[in-house]
Amino acid sequence: MNTGKRLPAYFFETAAGNMPVRDWLLSLSPQDRKSIGDDIRTVEFGWPIGMLLCRSLKGRKGLWEIRTNLEDGRIARIFFCAQKGSLVLLHGFIKKSRKTPDHEIDIAENRMRGLT
Repeated sequence: MNTGKRLPAYFFETAAGNMPVRDWLLSLSPQDRKSIGDDIRTVEFGWPIGMLLCRSLKGRKGLWEIRTNLEDGRIARIFFCAQKGSLVLLHGFIKKSRKTPDHEIDIAENRMRGLT
């Protein structure tokens, strides 16, 4: 069935069956979930997409981020990779500083390496 999505999104799933990005999204307010979901949907239907919404991470081959501006000046990031015609959502967080912390990127990169 053709949904019109160029790159359908899927949640990364751990060996134990957990979906960290899904759990993180469910912990957010309905308005935050809607904003982030709208941006994910835009990437699904419009891939490839560039700045301001989406960009690749320098020095992290194959790793991309979706950049969402939330209410009250907060910023959310979702890291993903493209694999086998799908967008795999690896890690999400709310930015608390101008620079993205390396440990947040490392989480996504480690999950990406674990994909088969």
